[in-house]
Amino acid sequence: MSQTEKINSKDLANTLEPMIRRVVREELLKVLKKNSDIFQLTPDMPIYDDMEDISQRKAQHKIKLHSHEEVWSD
Repeated sequence: MSQTEKINSKDLANTLEPMIRRVVREELLKVLKKNSDIFQLTPDMPIYDDMEDISQRKAQHKIKLHSHEEVWSD
């Protein structure tokens, strides 16, 4: 017998948003590394602070960023 837990759309959005942001940031970083001339982050962009924070924490080994395969593989 399987159990199904119901979740409202607001709770679902709150649960998924951090994961989606992490994946988007990871993919954006890949694009930037491969094509640094097509996109540039500037300090006035909302994602700039997040990317800077992530970069600094990764350099200090305070976080582990997961690859696309780790996030989406079964």
